[in-house]
Amino acid sequence: MTAISQERTKKETKISWKKILLPIAIILVLLFCLAPVLWQLLTSFKVNEDISAVPTVYFPTRFTLDHYIELFDRRPFLRYMFNSAFVSITSTFLALAIGAPAAYTLARLSIRGQKAILASVLIVTLFPGILLFLGLLEVIQKLGLANNYLALIIPYTAINLPLTILVLRSFFEQLPKDLEDAAKVDGYNTWQMLIQILLPMTVPALVTTGILTFIAAWNEFIFALTFMTQENMKTIPVAAAQLGGASVFEIPYGPIAAATVLGTLPLVLLVLFFQRKIVQGLTAGAVKG
Repeated sequence: MTAISQERTKKETKISWKKILLPIAIILVLLFCLAPVLWQLLTSFKVNEDISAVPTVYFPTRFTLDHYIELFDRRPFLRYMFNSAFVSITSTFLALAIGAPAAYTLARLSIRGQKAILASVLIVTLFPGILLFLGLLEVIQKLGLANNYLALIIPYTAINLPLTILVLRSFFEQLPKDLEDAAKVDGYNTWQMLIQILLPMTVPALVTTGILTFIAAWNEFIFALTFMTQENMKTIPVAAAQLGGASVFEIPYGPIAAATVLGTLPLVLLVLFFQRKIVQGLTAGAVKG
């Protein structure tokens, strides 16, 4: 009996240690991930004296909205937000509108060179977009698209299209073929079947892919910096990077932090709003017919 009780005590000790260490590990990971976000958020509300104070003031007792007000007084920040939103939303819808039929074709229809096309799409997905910069710059100059929304919409759509095709193709392959056979018996053609039956069933995949595309377009910097030189055509990442102080030697940490918060807030709200669809899209398993 003594040996048995000792083994039980050891097991209970091990379990108790797991219960203690697991929450601590989770809290440490959350702090590591959220600390930069919290720092930027607090900095955006700090007064200038606390921002430049030595030693550093981590948790201020004085708060101000002057940095946010300064953004909209000194710069057309609403215009920057509109530019980012318009370019990102448009390129996302174009990527989904082109990628969904292409993904269905590669998943269901028998076409010549299907494997070669799929391999090409996969290679393009692995290809760094920055390597296209010089070629795109020549094209933009030849077509006269500088300071035009198309200068960003077309590259963003093209860069995000391969990933869209690959993700949606995997979801189309999971759908039971019996649905398509039944739709064909009912007189649906391919387009009607895709739009009215299959796409509504892949809403989680469309939402997940669309959000990934939107975030990539929203955060893109190099193309937006080069192709958009007019002040009223800049996007949020470029505008935030080019914020200046009252003099050449002043770094406006407060307005930069405020611009970072405003640039990140739409993405956070988007993910929170579509959280359930994103989880469904990421965890969807095979569908059995």
